[in-house]
Parts: sequence; structure tokens; C-alpha cells
Amino acid sequence: MLTLEINAEDSLGKINSLGAVLENAQGMYGEIAGMLESETEANFAAQGRPDWAPMAAATKRERLKRNNGGSVLKLLQDRGILAASVSTEYGADHAIIGAGGAAKDYAAAQQFGATINRAAYSVKTRLRTDRKGNLLRQGEDGKKKNLAVFAKDTHKQVEEKWSEVGAFSINLPARPYLPFSGGPDNAKLQPGAEEKLLDILSRYVLNGLG
Repeated sequence: MLTLEINAEDSLGKINSLGAVLENAQGMYGEIAGMLESETEANFAAQGRPDWAPMAAATKRERLKRNNGGSVLKLLQDRGILAASVSTEYGADHAIIGAGGAAKDYAAAQQFGATINRAAYSVKTRLRTDRKGNLLRQGEDGKKKNLAVFAKDTHKQVEEKWSEVGAFSINLPARPYLPFSGGPDNAKLQPGAEEKLLDILSRYVLNGLG
């Protein structure tokens, strides 16, 4: 009769060592949190991986106007509030990344996309006039002779008009700046982040097994 004796002491010792590593894995989760933050910064720098939906023409015009014809700036980086709001947290059994603070009202809408419904509203326009009450024009030739001049609060010779803006919807495309794709219920790590996560896990597992 053939008899085999298996000594599992060494294997059990390695399993116990791995269990000890995973019970006190704050260092691993700290490294994961740092990796997620680095991947987020890379998404902002690359304007999405894959590329985010391009900026709407109206948004470009508004930024050029506000910057006096200068730089349009990058997507999701107009004032830097969103990027600055990204933070991480980690502990012995978790690693978290998210965006909140001053950007909490629109952080999720930018990550996952959203439809924003605006109700109808009234808007007042103040236009400059001459002393006889005639509207001033931006010029005497071409299109400018048909364009009125907007009045500042300090201007006293003005004509005020109210107009109605009908209800409308704004569709924000998803621009996943955090290293996840998909919706909030089926989010998946981006390929690069997933590969780096597996590298971190592999190192800690191998160290635990000795």
C-alpha cells in the first residue's frame, strides 16, 4: 500500500502570514488611495482617458468673452474648483476617493452626466439711450448700427425691457474625471487604474506569503 504524508505546516504558516497582512492593511489601502488620486490628476491633464466629450460652442464663446479673447482653458478646469475638491481617505480596511466641498452640487453631474431642467423665467435688460430716449447703437455701419448698447448700473439714461425665457433642458455629457467609468450603480475602474490596483495587491499578497 502506498502511503503519502502531507505536511501542511509551511503552507498554513504562509496563509496565517497573509491573514496578518490583510488584517493590518492600512499601508496597502494608503497606496491604493494615492494611486486613485494620481490617476484622477492624469485624467484632468489628458482631458479624459478616453477623451471627454468636447466643449460646447456656447461654453467656448462664454469663456473667450470672459477672458477677453484669451485662453478657453481646459474642460472641467475653468476655475479649478472641481479638481481641487477631489480628496482621498483610507484606513485599515478601505480606500475612498471622491469630490465634494465647493463642487458638491455638480461633481456627480460631471462624472456621470446629467440632464438639468430649467424652468421658464423673466429677465430684465437695461439698454442705454440718449437724452431723447432713443436707443444708442454700437456703431453707424454694418451690423453694429442694429446692435444696442447695454447699460451699467451707473448709467441713468436707460430703457428697461423684460423678456421671457422659456423652459429648457441642458444635457451634460459624462466626463469621468475620477478613475471610474459607467454609472453610479455599475462603476468600473479604468483599465490603467485596474492594472495598478492589481499590481499593489499582488505585491502585498506575495509579501504576505513570504
